[in-house]
Amino acid sequence: MSEVSAEENHVDESPRGIAVMVVVGVLVGLLSGLFGIGGGTIIVPALVWLGLTQRHAAATSMLAIIPTSVSGVLSYAVNGNVDWIAALLVFIGMFVGGQIGSLLLSRLSEVVLRWAFVILSQLIFVPSRDSSIELNLVTGLLMVVFGVIAGILAGLLGVGGGAILVPSLSILFDASDLIARGTSLLAMFPNAVTTTVANVRRRMVHAKVGLIIGIVAALTAPLGTWIAEAMTPRTGEILFATYLTVLLIRSVWVALKITRKQHPWLSPQRGESQEI
Repeated sequence: MSEVSAEENHVDESPRGIAVMVVVGVLVGLLSGLFGIGGGTIIVPALVWLGLTQRHAAATSMLAIIPTSVSGVLSYAVNGNVDWIAALLVFIGMFVGGQIGSLLLSRLSEVVLRWAFVILSQLIFVPSRDSSIELNLVTGLLMVVFGVIAGILAGLLGVGGGAILVPSLSILFDASDLIARGTSLLAMFPNAVTTTVANVRRRMVHAKVGLIIGIVAALTAPLGTWIAEAMTPRTGEILFATYLTVLLIRSVWVALKITRKQHPWLSPQRGESQEI
């Protein structure tokens, strides 16, 4: 793995920092198994807090998602909650989208990346339990299209794409909540691999951090899957809504903070009287 340039690599690798990475890995694994997401919405903010830029945190997050998604897929597949053909179709689109997202990640400003992360955090939908995907030519093509969209978001923001894939598989293709999650995790695995390769070539990946979080998450993902299968879709909806609400509030606050820092003219000047 290529190392991140010293100029932008300020991640905390002290015992305290490693402990934070382990805790993040545990949370990511639980969320991945529970909601069928890659966990980037937790990994990226945590890595930024530990010292990486938004750009390098997003790229490193994609590496961590690789082992996380594998563990989640195996957990869902054991109970038959994975649609392998649908996952293949989605990945075809995600492969293209992931390369575009990686390119955008290397070129867009920090402020734009922060606000893009905020927008993604608002996506939410919870499907039913008693339905399955019916494949035909139209649904197959639509899956590829949504795979492109999910791939761009994944490569750009360092997320697995589950926040787009799970709702899309349920709303458009009538997948149950468990099948949508299992299929989402399967589709994001090869995309995480190809996008990480692109990110490594652009020297944006911190391999050690990504592997620590990813391996720990892989160990806890089966527990999240077990919880998902044990609870009702309604309970999952409430938990997911709560999680995204907290994430949205924090993301908006951080995005506003960095926007004001890089563009001071947006903040009101102290000591200046305002005229009506």
